Amino acid sequence: MTDDMLRAPAEVKYADELDWLESIDDGPKPFSWRLSPKMVRLFVLGSERADGLDREVSQKWFGDRSFVERSIVTLASDRGLLLIGDPGTGKSWLAELLAAAISRNSTLVVQGTAGTTEDHIKYSWNVSMVIAKGQSRASMIPSPIMTAMERGVIGRFEELTRSTSDVQDALISILSEKYVSIPELDDDNIVFAQPGFSIIATANSRDRGVNDLSSALKRRFNFVRIPVVTNKRSEAEIVRFRTTELLRRHQIELDVPPNLLDILLQSFADLRTAAASATSDDEKLESALSTAEQIGVLEDAILHSTFFGDRTLRAQTLAGSLVGSLARRSPEDLAILNKYWHGVVEPRSKQDGGDWPAFLEGGREAIATLS
Repeated sequence: MTDDMLRAPAEVKYADELDWLESIDDGPKPFSWRLSPKMVRLFVLGSERADGLDREVSQKWFGDRSFVERSIVTLASDRGLLLIGDPGTGKSWLAELLAAAISRNSTLVVQGTAGTTEDHIKYSWNVSMVIAKGQSRASMIPSPIMTAMERGVIGRFEELTRSTSDVQDALISILSEKYVSIPELDDDNIVFAQPGFSIIATANSRDRGVNDLSSALKRRFNFVRIPVVTNKRSEAEIVRFRTTELLRRHQIELDVPPNLLDILLQSFADLRTAAASATSDDEKLESALSTAEQIGVLEDAILHSTFFGDRTLRAQTLAGSLVGSLARRSPEDLAILNKYWHGVVEPRSKQDGGDWPAFLEGGREAIATLS
């Protein structure tokens, strides 16, 4: 079934694993949860030898165990969960995995934008049916959040702070009263949330000040802050995991040399250090330099090597992909990358050798092309 989808949701992609976990799960389950909290954690973080399971459960989210546990406890208390952090820290992926494990449905999602309205959170109407037969429950179009309420499952709200304050405040009564009134109807005009309903929202910490949450809404969420992954070992595991998925999806057989992965990780670490010491925004790359962006750089290099190269990932191609992905502003970002290439990559290529000289040359050519 996953072959028929460009990107299968977690509950489809890991259906066999979820079925197996459900079959062996004898722990207490809150509300209508499909898995117990311990099994939800095991599904997200993967199994260990000490778990004594008959089969291995793959690790799907890489981060501190306490973040996952606090998220699960929050949802078990039927409070809303707000995952907040910088771009590319895995907030949406964690939300999807939690919804898949708890409800076996991660697709009841509202995407927050400047154009999101209250109808996207509550309900709207099928205009043709209203004209033909009048307003009724049959002519009502429930939002993903309302559908989650009726089914007693998890609803998701992506990029909450990108939507306007009045739209955000529509969540207050849902999170506190657990029902939605439909004043247009005389009968059957209240939708009550069934046990198991909750909301997982995500917010970008870089959007602070765009549409800040009201204090009333903040009180109805438990906050879990997801930090940027800075541990090179953990970051390498995330990049390998996502890259393996990419290669499998595209049916590509191509090895990622460990030394090139090290160069990629080191380059991002160097650029983050430079950004942290910058005194103004003009001295920082516009990129968040997140783990997700590293994966994007590697994906670009792999596809370029496959379609236009000799199906071998080389340092020059990786360097070109890095420059092309991170140089979003001209001339500011190009100047920052040029400074990095001359001040850091060039000395390192002379000192360490290996693939660094080829990486140096590839980056220089890419910067010259874009300048």
